[in-house]
Amino acid sequence: MSFPQLNGEQRGDEILAVFDTAFGELLAADPAAFRVKFRKMAASAFAFYRGTACLFYRDLDQDGILGGPYLDERTSRVWIHGDLHAENFGTYMDANGRLIFNVNDFDEAYVGPFTWDLQRFAASIALIGYAKALSDEQITELVQIYAGAYRERIHALATGAKSDEVPPFTLDTAQGPLLDALRDARSLTRFGLLDSMTEIRDFERRFAPGGGSVELDAATRYKVLAAFDGYLETLPDSSLARPDSYRVKDVVGRRGIGIGSAGLPSYNILLEGHSDALENDVVIYIKQAQTPAVSRHITDPSIRDYFQHEGHRTVISQRALQAHADPWLGWTELDGAGQLVAEVSPYAVDLDWGDIDDPEEIAQVVADLGRATATMHSAADDQSGESLVPFSTERAIDAAIAADEDGFAPLLVDFAHGYGARARADHQIFVDLFRNGRIPGL
Repeated sequence: MSFPQLNGEQRGDEILAVFDTAFGELLAADPAAFRVKFRKMAASAFAFYRGTACLFYRDLDQDGILGGPYLDERTSRVWIHGDLHAENFGTYMDANGRLIFNVNDFDEAYVGPFTWDLQRFAASIALIGYAKALSDEQITELVQIYAGAYRERIHALATGAKSDEVPPFTLDTAQGPLLDALRDARSLTRFGLLDSMTEIRDFERRFAPGGGSVELDAATRYKVLAAFDGYLETLPDSSLARPDSYRVKDVVGRRGIGIGSAGLPSYNILLEGHSDALENDVVIYIKQAQTPAVSRHITDPSIRDYFQHEGHRTVISQRALQAHADPWLGWTELDGAGQLVAEVSPYAVDLDWGDIDDPEEIAQVVADLGRATATMHSAADDQSGESLVPFSTERAIDAAIAADEDGFAPLLVDFAHGYGARARADHQIFVDLFRNGRIPGL
């Protein structure tokens, strides 16, 4: 698939227009955070791609390929991750106390065509492959492996495979870099996290000064605690076994400066753990939820109206897409904006592509991520407890792919090469815009 080639000046204007729509308000409020965000995005084409889901969906819309093969009334209405790239996978501790490797970071999750997740992932593999000096033929093979693993897992789930035939990636089932990530996560401790963020003062744990924390004035602290009270009402009854776990010990502000969280106000709250022991305390964060890039290209009002606000959307989406999600996951409102609330987990380890260089090992990882993608898509349907997707997604996707088996992998391969090339060119244009002071507000 080839994308229209634009001259640098014209494409630069398009990128700036998309950035203004997606980031303009937040950038005006906190330009320093966006200078950090954009410097991170300038580091590589992949980092640029990570930070520009807004541009990705605008391009699909502009080039008339938001629809396409394999999409019908049902497969166009699947709960999707929204920003599925090769680095949005990692470990988490589920509600049953198991360490799981799977998709993470659901800030962009929404309801839309399942192929959008696959296309976004495929292009990310093209970018990683190019950065590792893999040939076009090797990149093609990797995307084919991803497509094949996704197809195989979706079919297994759709035809009623038993749970032990499609197990999650755990310490018992994972291999290679996925198992390494799980073992790294297992070596981490709650005490280690607390030691990095807090200190003991007057026989009680408190947040330590510095390290990115911001002391709050009385009025702001009151608003955050009121928002916390609202959040507690959104937790499942099974989340907390001990009422003391609600007790707030300390509150600080934090400033989001990551690629995805630039300019979004956030707060950390220190809570009493499940016992009086200080090493069991829990840190949760409250973060203003963002408008997902994909939502600007979904016109169905029943989807938009399903959510109270972006915090509610993020949580409902994550609970739908992630089996046995974080028991601290909930939502609230602060200053009229929807907020996401979750634990700052001591057991979160992202997949690190830095040392994954052997083509055979890359192929193994890509296959596993294809299976993880299929498992995610199949989780969020009529069995998820939400009425927005009232059918079996795995059966709908399986039937759609079965209608044209031979075209499935080539569709993703063509897209990966075409959009990968565009993203590399866009990255250079973006760097030139940034270094020459062409981005308004910076």
